[in-house]
Amino acid sequence: MTTDQISSQINDRTGEGAGAADAPTAHRSRRRTLKRALVATALTLGLTAGGGYLWLDSISDVKATGTAECTAVTPASSGTDPASTTSDRDAVCGVLASLARAWGAADADAYGALFTTDATYTTYVGTHYQGRGDITEAHRALFGGFVKGTELADSILGIRFLGPNAAVVTSRGDTYEGSRPKELSKVQTYTLTRESDGQWRIAAFQNTQRQPVMEKISFLLSPDTVPGAEK
Repeated sequence: MTTDQISSQINDRTGEGAGAADAPTAHRSRRRTLKRALVATALTLGLTAGGGYLWLDSISDVKATGTAECTAVTPASSGTDPASTTSDRDAVCGVLASLARAWGAADADAYGALFTTDATYTTYVGTHYQGRGDITEAHRALFGGFVKGTELADSILGIRFLGPNAAVVTSRGDTYEGSRPKELSKVQTYTLTRESDGQWRIAAFQNTQRQPVMEKISFLLSPDTVPGAEK
């Protein structure tokens, strides 16, 4: 074997070794490139989703905001005398006003006294209270904790009398500190009854947190689900 042939074989083997050594480096480079691409894609999707969420939130305002002054609402009735309906409307509104005052004063006993002894109370997180005692003691804890220092705001969507001694009030409502919010985030239903002592009290309360983006998505996907007041 000549000197040139030996030199050529050495060079070939050296080249093969270098190629093998370069393989892990190339593999790591490809992995880094793939990671960067995945991160960039995730960021793009995240920004797109975030922008879409903000856009949907910005166009999800409601048209039926209700009336802040309860006694300005014209009640619907089921064959009852209009004059008595008006006076009962004022009495029902008085209960809701007393409820807000008791909340603002953090007075759990005054708050609970506005409910019937067997009243039910369901919060927007799904907690269900049964009876005046349960409602009173839960709010005693709440007024000293989660909702301490807050006020109640509501805006009446409707008042219906289901006879001389029963009424249903639907409203938008919220708790707040400082200035009253322009947009109220919850939808509430009060069922009231006139008891044997002539006083109206709340027999049932249901509170629902409005989800504006989910609501808007459902309206876009199924337009027939849009309430008449929102069309």
